[in-house]
Amino acid sequence: MVRFFGARVYARGMASSAHAPARARELGIAPGIFRPGAHNALTDVAGVLVGHTTLLEGDSVRTGVTAIRPHAGNLFHERVPAAIVTGNGFGKLIGSTQVNELGELETPLLLTSTLSVWRVADALVDWMLEQPRMGKVRSLNPVVGETNDGRLNDIRSRPITAAHVRQALDTASGGPVPEGSVGAGTGTIAFGWKGGIGTSSRVLPASLGGHSVGVLVQSNFGGVLQVLGVPVGLELGRYAFQKDVAEERGDGSIVIVVATDAPLLHRNLQRLASRALMGLARTGSNASNGSGDYVLAFSTRRGGGAELPNDDMTPLFQAVIEATEEAIYNSLFTATAVTGQGLSVEPLPLDRVRELLARFGAVFR
Repeated sequence: MVRFFGARVYARGMASSAHAPARARELGIAPGIFRPGAHNALTDVAGVLVGHTTLLEGDSVRTGVTAIRPHAGNLFHERVPAAIVTGNGFGKLIGSTQVNELGELETPLLLTSTLSVWRVADALVDWMLEQPRMGKVRSLNPVVGETNDGRLNDIRSRPITAAHVRQALDTASGGPVPEGSVGAGTGTIAFGWKGGIGTSSRVLPASLGGHSVGVLVQSNFGGVLQVLGVPVGLELGRYAFQKDVAEERGDGSIVIVVATDAPLLHRNLQRLASRALMGLARTGSNASNGSGDYVLAFSTRRGGGAELPNDDMTPLFQAVIEATEEAIYNSLFTATAVTGQGLSVEPLPLDRVRELLARFGAVFR
């Protein structure tokens, strides 16, 4: 059976959840000082497109693909400035060395499951070579990131096919972005609760340049969850090192994608990407030994022109920290319960989160 839920879903035998997901701002949780864009999403950076394919099969396949396209054209011929920063390098980020060597992105960025990255990269190459003006291309640098969804998903089966990759790429669009247990976030777990895809954005006031910054995350990591500084994980009794066993040490991964329309090149995109890790830290991550924590940042500003001066970077740093923090909250708050391979992972109890924030005197908007 095939059904639709914001993004294309391939599903067989998946039970529904009674959990009512909500974005952070629907709960009054609005980190930082800058306002979000119209959709509070990566796609608030003009031209950026996001697509998902969610794969749910039987009782063991819980995975998918998320595609990020900086623009609707052919990236090989219309490349965008880009940079990658590694927080902890326990991961398989295909294509990262060339991005940092040349300072540019020449394919869309895809996110998926750990053992599927090579199949996804191969499918991306096929898709790119079929695009206009690609008949003589003999070298291509596909960029594919991952997190390990092997607790809920039969990761060894590597069920992602070229058709799933094409679906995510071909249906990528602007506007609101489906979040939670969709796409590459279908089988992920964060802080012991259901993780997933989350997104957020910030728009600087005109006096600070008026630029937009968008963030999208694939959350699958651990630590001691904090929300607006409130020790939610500790208060709810679910946090790393609670027991002296390997699976309780907060391992996992996160991929953070940052887009901006500010005129930045590789060096300042690296600086911007490094600040996203500060937003990650605000949520309680400890960047554990077994965590692949990567940030890929790109600018949609093409066609040359002057780069933003160093002295004008600080507002963008603030914006990306805020958007990353909120994107991670959204990945948790919008997630729905998923059962796979005999394991059921519930979403974060949002009623308890609100109670704790009120009790600790957190600031609501």
